[in-house]
Amino acid sequence: MKSPQPCHGMAGTPGWGSLVAGSYDERPAGDNAAPPKPKGVSQKDHEAHHAKKPAKTAAAAEVVSILSVIRIADGAITRRIEVPGAVHHTVVVPGGRFAVATHPNRDSVSVVDLSSGQILAEVRTGPLPNYAVALPDGKRVYVSNAGNSTVSEIDTEHWTVRRSFTVGKSPEHMVLSPDGAALYVANVDDGSISIVSLPEGSVTDTLQIGGALHGLDLSDDGKTLFVSGREKNKVVAVDLTTKKMRSKPLAPAPYHLIAVPGTGKLYVSSAEESKLWVVDQGSLAVVREILIPGQGHQMVVVSK
Repeated sequence: MKSPQPCHGMAGTPGWGSLVAGSYDERPAGDNAAPPKPKGVSQKDHEAHHAKKPAKTAAAAEVVSILSVIRIADGAITRRIEVPGAVHHTVVVPGGRFAVATHPNRDSVSVVDLSSGQILAEVRTGPLPNYAVALPDGKRVYVSNAGNSTVSEIDTEHWTVRRSFTVGKSPEHMVLSPDGAALYVANVDDGSISIVSLPEGSVTDTLQIGGALHGLDLSDDGKTLFVSGREKNKVVAVDLTTKKMRSKPLAPAPYHLIAVPGTGKLYVSSAEESKLWVVDQGSLAVVREILIPGQGHQMVVVSK
């Protein structure tokens, strides 16, 4: 399965049958031709993707990037949609009608109607919006704003920000509990996880993991939180009932992380090598390595 431009963010939803892939490459509006994919990108260059670019003058041309809708069954690209500015991460709202893409260079997210390919709204959330997740019922989307240590709650009926929660420093990846009552937020700069009670609208606990973090996900029953400790080269499991932690070394630079439902396995990418680790959730031991063509970024598990 190939994307016509370098893919950065990717998302899907059960039963929809497609993926939405976003690109961090910006180009002038109306120029839908994708540039050649770089043969190699250094870690330094990749990190530059996560920093806000200088503001453009009013006279500068509007820049866009491309969201590609990819049919899972055969890898065909069924739609290409211009969105304003680079895309970091994406989420498909359950049901497959809408996609939300974060734009760190614009302090906003785009809302895209996937059936028409039209942008319904651009919602201002906060400085450096990074990651987005949606409630199982699709009524709310949560966006982490790395630039001001907040998470924005967006009402998907009106596409407006309803609430904002203050969390730790530089919040990025997030995961929702299976019942949608709790939001777990990885705070990169202080090595912590904020646990947000959504009914209460506040942080109820903070887990100190240590070092710069990146990906996180939950076990099938929602009772164990898994975290990639990128700076400390480790993968961590947290029992959310007792808050007891266990960890295993994982190097170099464990990066994005996803729990694969029904398998008892984690897939973890490396920020420095072109591979995925398959990790047993119980023992945290690596059971397999999978070589990939480049650096593994956002991952999604969907059924065909």
